[in-house]
Amino acid sequence: MQPWLKTAYSYIGEKEIPGARSNPKIIQWAKNIGGWIGSWYKNDDVPWCGLFVAECFNAHKFSVSQKSLSALAWANWGQKSPIAEGAVLVFKRNGGGHVGFYVGEDSSAFHVLGGNQSNSVSITRIDKRRLVAVRWPKEVHPPVNAERVIVGGKSNFGPLSHNEA
Repeated sequence: MQPWLKTAYSYIGEKEIPGARSNPKIIQWAKNIGGWIGSWYKNDDVPWCGLFVAECFNAHKFSVSQKSLSALAWANWGQKSPIAEGAVLVFKRNGGGHVGFYVGEDSSAFHVLGGNQSNSVSITRIDKRRLVAVRWPKEVHPPVNAERVIVGGKSNFGPLSHNEA
């Protein structure tokens, strides 16, 4: 398993704090990235799926963009990749985009480990037709002949997500 994906799994269950307070761990991710993100990002009510992906790479010293807060900007990050465990999947949605890590799929959906999915780090099902890009860090060769993770039967991850905001 890729190191960034191990980090992503370790954060499952982290949640936003409703109201005026914010989860200090999510705020710390922004500080870890630094630059304008570290100084600007102060509230976990601001979409944080891109921040989550950036933190998982930054924790292992992989390059991340100062555009990391924009989910759709991840479509231009790193290098193109086949779909493989740990690949970054970028999706379109009404009003913007979403980004997370490929951990599996069923016949109609990718199973995505991501942040800001129902306001938490979780695995959710996202319609395959929404996929915009598949990316991999430029510091690592993309997988060759990667096996896709097929989940048969009914999924434990519930219905399709239509809006991860």
